Amino acid sequence: MKKSNRLLTAYRVLAYVTGVGLILLCASCVAWYGFGTAEVAVAIVGTIHGWAFMAYAVVAFALGNKMGWPIGRMVLVILAGTVPGCSFVAERKVMEDIRAQTAGDPAEALVQV
Repeated sequence: MKKSNRLLTAYRVLAYVTGVGLILLCASCVAWYGFGTAEVAVAIVGTIHGWAFMAYAVVAFALGNKMGWPIGRMVLVILAGTVPGCSFVAERKVMEDIRAQTAGDPAEALVQV
């Protein structure tokens, strides 16, 4: 059975939730401003995305701090949650770097640090 790390799992889940939420928010804004519909959707999706992004920022900072990333990299990973689709790319890049650093087992990286 493969062991997992809660911080790493939380980062991955929040990266996807933030990314999907931002795409849905952008689509809702287009529907609201372009067609005069979906005002309630903007409020609901905007609130969910806002809370998810705050959690994403905290978890990404904690992960970066645990992994010893420079502050510039932490800021870029956090800002990836503000551009539609970028949180998916950032999550993949972070996972590739962690796997390379730990010879394939990402959970080991956070145990060793």
